[in-house]
Amino acid sequence: MGLPALEFSDCCLDSPHFRETLKSHEAELDKTNKFIKELIKDGKSLISALKNLSSAKRKFADSLNEFKFQCIGDAETDDEMCIARSLQEFATVLRNLEDERIRMIENASDVLITPLEKFRKEQIGAAKEAKKKYDKETEKYYGVLEKHLNLSSKKKESQLQEADSQLDLVRQHFYEVSLEYVFKVQEVQERKMFEFVEPLLAFLQGLFTFYHHGYELAKDFSDFKMQLTISIQNTRNRFEGTRSEVESLMKKMKENPLEHKTISPYTMEGYLYVQEKRHFGTSWVKHYCTYERDSKQITMVPFDQKSGGKGGEDELVTLKSCTRRKTDSIEKRFCFDVEAVDRPGVITMQALSEEDRRLWMEAMDGREPVYNSNKDSQTEGTAQLDIIGFNIIKKCIHAVETRGINEQGLYRIVGVNSRVQKLLSILMDPKTASETETDICAEWEIKTITSALKTYLRMLPGPLMMYQFQRSFIKAAKLENQESRVSEIHGLIHRLPEKNRQMLQLLMNHLANVAKNHKQNLMTVANLGVVFGPTLLRPQEETVAAIMDIKFQNIVIEILIENHEKIFNTVPDTPLTNAQLHLSRKKSGDSKPPSCSERPLTLFHAMQSTEKQEQRNSIINSSLESVISSNANSILNSSSSLQPNMNSSDPDLDVLKPTRPSSLSANYHCRDPVPPALDSAPLTSLDERFLVAGLCPPNPSPTSPLSPSWPMFSAPSSPMPTSSTSSDSSPIRPEEAVHEDSSTPFRKAKALYACKAEHDSELSFTAGTVFDNVHPSQEPGWLEGTLNGKTGLIPENYVEFL
Repeated sequence: MGLPALEFSDCCLDSPHFRETLKSHEAELDKTNKFIKELIKDGKSLISALKNLSSAKRKFADSLNEFKFQCIGDAETDDEMCIARSLQEFATVLRNLEDERIRMIENASDVLITPLEKFRKEQIGAAKEAKKKYDKETEKYYGVLEKHLNLSSKKKESQLQEADSQLDLVRQHFYEVSLEYVFKVQEVQERKMFEFVEPLLAFLQGLFTFYHHGYELAKDFSDFKMQLTISIQNTRNRFEGTRSEVESLMKKMKENPLEHKTISPYTMEGYLYVQEKRHFGTSWVKHYCTYERDSKQITMVPFDQKSGGKGGEDELVTLKSCTRRKTDSIEKRFCFDVEAVDRPGVITMQALSEEDRRLWMEAMDGREPVYNSNKDSQTEGTAQLDIIGFNIIKKCIHAVETRGINEQGLYRIVGVNSRVQKLLSILMDPKTASETETDICAEWEIKTITSALKTYLRMLPGPLMMYQFQRSFIKAAKLENQESRVSEIHGLIHRLPEKNRQMLQLLMNHLANVAKNHKQNLMTVANLGVVFGPTLLRPQEETVAAIMDIKFQNIVIEILIENHEKIFNTVPDTPLTNAQLHLSRKKSGDSKPPSCSERPLTLFHAMQSTEKQEQRNSIINSSLESVISSNANSILNSSSSLQPNMNSSDPDLDVLKPTRPSSLSANYHCRDPVPPALDSAPLTSLDERFLVAGLCPPNPSPTSPLSPSWPMFSAPSSPMPTSSTSSDSSPIRPEEAVHEDSSTPFRKAKALYACKAEHDSELSFTAGTVFDNVHPSQEPGWLEGTLNGKTGLIPENYVEFL
């Protein structure tokens, strides 16, 4: 619909309908003004672009004009002379065309930009000025009218008459301004129909003139174009004849004519990214792969993108099966799994696209994945808990304990992947795997043997400690004190299948021997927990919650190593009642300091003098004992409020554990669940000992030399059991643990590692980033700090305080 007309008679009434109609006309004028403003801006950009285009074409024409053909021989044919002259002819045509374009550009500013700017300033600008005047008179008139109506009737008649006269003058002037404004608005609305469109028509006419000039140039160029086309065809024919003779001579000199076959000898070939497992994650290496269906051989050539050449030795394997990888089972797209006859394990490959994956799977006769919800059922696989499996593990353990028990970084330093796979293929060979007397040759490095042992454990159909018990082990690691943790894990171990328990006992006995030599190999119980936790107790699904529980997996392994004789050689006791559990906590807290298994992460112990070591251990133990003792006393005071029928061995026991809010639980990925540098960084202060352990340091007295620098942290590894009574009777509430010392100053901290946040409440940062106002958050394991004016959450074990 169009705009309603503005009647002059409505100016006298000044009704609400008149005002609404006037507003619609004003809105249309504002819209037109903005459009013309943008059109002028775009027109200037177009003219500038045309000038740049013309300049570029002129430069191109100059380049053509400067180039001269040099023909072979001392004479040229007519065709060759015509071709040599063609570049100069091209340059001439382009220059003539750009001359006309320049004329069009110069004219465009006069016929398009100037009239539009004039209409906008003179017509729409005049309407805006009239509106200002109209609004001012409206305010003045209604102000005088309001004063006039408020005059008292008791005033003198002469004063009232004078006021009436003054009001009439103001009203008359308001009506005149209103009429002028309505007239101007309608005038502009009518003018824009021709003064706005006419410049656009003139600009298009200039374009048509330019294109017509190009058409005329093309007609004039047609004769030379025909002559040049004939010369090009003649030259091509002569080239083909000469080339065929030269090629014939070349073919006679070649010994192997098969080298120039256009058909590829391979069924499929191209680039693939191959997944290679590392100690702290996986990496994807680019390979150029070929596959031959008849021989079922796959050749993988590593490719270094930077150097543009091979990045290592070729690897040749024989295909056994090919299976498409489910999208929800891996973070990468376009993946498929390949099993080889002569190489153990599964090779995960990533194609370049979905179509590329389809072609590879068709060439390899690939199949769709089999969906099996019971992942613990040990069906046929590359590794089993059978005689062969036990022999492999025993051979690896024997080689490590006889030849490399004191090697630094044992089980932490990984071997070369190709060597590890080769050793596994030898160990898993059915012909030799059952021979228990055969030892691993001395030519194999210790790091290759340890990597083979870990790889074999990962190749089992399920983790050694089984998916169905994974959550129960994690809950056990989160119990309040060491005695209850050991008791709960003791019971869970004896619920494992016999073969799993036997293999686990064999492994824990070996790891205990490794830990006894930690002064030489630097592999403490805590470091072994970091290495074997994700292997023996990996979750069934890779989720953010599972990543956050990695530290508790490590604690379970530490407990198994430290208490392997009791756990595997004795029958578990009858589960404690809830009241007995509290008494055992007090007894445990009073009798001994916490061991290394009571913290989720531990560093390599730096070599220090005996005096300093003893002094530091004394401070740590006394501080930890005071915390545990005070917590145990608080627990005893509230034990009467707990339900007596709650059983600590129940795997479904509710535990008050620190968790991220549900809004923060999606897709949090740091580079490593446990930063790699924690394996080798030395402990330099008591602060770092508590920070790395994830424990809450004791609350020092105001006179303590430690009090100025202690931030208060809650202990994520020590949750409290849920009470059936109100929260007031709980010994320690989470908010009290977090804000234990409200006077703690905000401090600066520096990032030790890079971290990418997947939620708005978290901070992304790189190694070396400095944060301000760092203090404990209400979420255990997280700090709160400020970076570039933004406040967010920071992983606690990724920073150090300055």
